[in-house]
Amino acid sequence: MGSFLDDAPAVMYGNTIHKNNGYDPGSYTYYPIAIIGAGESGIAMGCRLKEVLGFDQFRIFDRQAGIGGTWWINRYPGVACDVPAIFYSFSFCPNPKWTTLYPSGPEIVKYLHGVCDKYRIMDKIQLNTDVRKCKWLEEEQVWEITLQHLLTGVGDLSEYERAQKIREQGRESVYVSEERIRAKVLISSVGGLVEPKLWPEEIPGKDKFQGRIFHSARWDYNIDLKDKDVVVVGTGCSAAQFVPRLTKEYGAKSVTQLMRSPPWVVPRQIPPFGEKGWEKWSPWLCSNVPGFAKAMRLLIAAGAEYDWRLFGSEDYNAKERQKLEEKLLAHMKKIVPKKYHEILTPDYGVGCKRRIFDATWFPGLNDPAVELTTLPLTGIGENAVTLGPGRTYPDPNDTKSSTPSHKVTIPADVIILANGFQTTKWLHPLDITGRDGKKLHDVFEERGGPQMYMGMALDGFPNFFTIFGPNTATGHSSVILASENMVNMALKFIKPMINGDVALTEIKKEAELEWARDTQSALKKRVWYTGGCRSWYQTEEGWNSTVYPYTQIWFGLRCMFPTWSDWDITYTRKGQVKRSVKKVLKVVALAAMIVGGVRLRRKLQGKSLITLFKAYIRVAFLTGAGLLQTVASRIG
Repeated sequence: MGSFLDDAPAVMYGNTIHKNNGYDPGSYTYYPIAIIGAGESGIAMGCRLKEVLGFDQFRIFDRQAGIGGTWWINRYPGVACDVPAIFYSFSFCPNPKWTTLYPSGPEIVKYLHGVCDKYRIMDKIQLNTDVRKCKWLEEEQVWEITLQHLLTGVGDLSEYERAQKIREQGRESVYVSEERIRAKVLISSVGGLVEPKLWPEEIPGKDKFQGRIFHSARWDYNIDLKDKDVVVVGTGCSAAQFVPRLTKEYGAKSVTQLMRSPPWVVPRQIPPFGEKGWEKWSPWLCSNVPGFAKAMRLLIAAGAEYDWRLFGSEDYNAKERQKLEEKLLAHMKKIVPKKYHEILTPDYGVGCKRRIFDATWFPGLNDPAVELTTLPLTGIGENAVTLGPGRTYPDPNDTKSSTPSHKVTIPADVIILANGFQTTKWLHPLDITGRDGKKLHDVFEERGGPQMYMGMALDGFPNFFTIFGPNTATGHSSVILASENMVNMALKFIKPMINGDVALTEIKKEAELEWARDTQSALKKRVWYTGGCRSWYQTEEGWNSTVYPYTQIWFGLRCMFPTWSDWDITYTRKGQVKRSVKKVLKVVALAAMIVGGVRLRRKLQGKSLITLFKAYIRVAFLTGAGLLQTVASRIG
């Protein structure tokens, strides 16, 4: 590890934000650190740069019109976190006054704004700014980044919607201007749940439909659902939160929910003292009882880690899954109407897909205005949709099943897509070009699928870190914990760069390939492959770039203690001198210990242990000082 490089580029660019060649047409602004994304990962990185490193010469760019990432853009009715808030928050900035165990999206956004205010990074965030291209300039050893400044609010549209707007209304309906900047360190904090899945093109008739179609991740509150016939495509976590509200709170006449296959539904955890008791007492307890909030966070984290037992492929894991599955099926049959029991009984192992932690969806299926079906959507008319023939679940060839598979046409005024996100296209649609003109997505394709060492580094892309990249998500824990771990690890590499000791940091190719090989190999032994399901975790070819196959405890330890030999670190002249001095000091210290020990052995035979210890310290200090003086005179 380590090589020597003259530090001319560091001198040229420095460690402060500044404008270069103001009158020149090629003028650019230089940022020592550029961060893409103002969601929880980008916010965590900005806060820790200031708190841990005392460094504030960075800028966070986000295309959306507000701060919060996925929590800013997802505004569907009932949007909330399914991880307890006391755990789904930053360890360095706890919130003692959550109003509930499972906070709503608006409350999470309010919390993230409060974090930005506390650490004074609000002025470091630039919104309505789309990062389009990032290119590594080898000769100057910086990243050149192309920014496109957007009309306010346009960044809240999806990539597809913006492209459509440009086709119909021209570029000026989306973009204000373009700018190129440069940065020594580039950090991507782009989340995985960014780009909604598009309309399934194999379903005809969309252009004939007289009603409205939108994705739950881009909820359109301008549409009045009162007395409307609504069709919802999907039964994931989002749909489970908003479907029960459509009839009771928004007055929909009917809701037909289309399910491809049933999810495993886990009853939401009841907090201590019950829902109302927790809401009443938890703010006081967390604010006034020392250690209460930390103890609760630890208990929740420990419980989440215990759930990791569900993901293995050993007999013990299978038995644990079976015990839980029996409980979950009993819970389902107790709550939902009997007509849904068959289609809500999964044929795969619990944990194979994202579980739904639910308090309202199952009870909501008792609403006579709500209909759940596994008939596939096969066509669209002007004010109706056609379902069937056939069925998506159970297997249509199962003659013993009584589940409907006939063709039916039902009225439809609004179609809501809750079919998820483009989760297998990591860092899409960013165009990132590394050393030798290699594009990041081309490297992914060449190697079989999206992959990065520990989800945060790729060879050929120096001084580039990704927070919450491929294979870092968990099916059981808090994503904020994973993000914090990666932020803390990245800081270990960023610190010497902003101190001027390191010019380049890059993961070794063999280390990245071995990490990816081990990850994919371990995943194939876990429930995501052995559980008998296909999920949004995987590509059509079976490459899983989403899930981390080990515990978060292990991942946290790997982040706390990096394997330095896996990295190529190029030191500046200043850094090389510091390393040499440290090596000399280690040699001097060792020599002082040896020489001091020899001298003591001769002079203090028969003395007490305390006397020997005191004398040893004195002799070692004097010996070390003498050796250092000799080394200094030789260097001079």
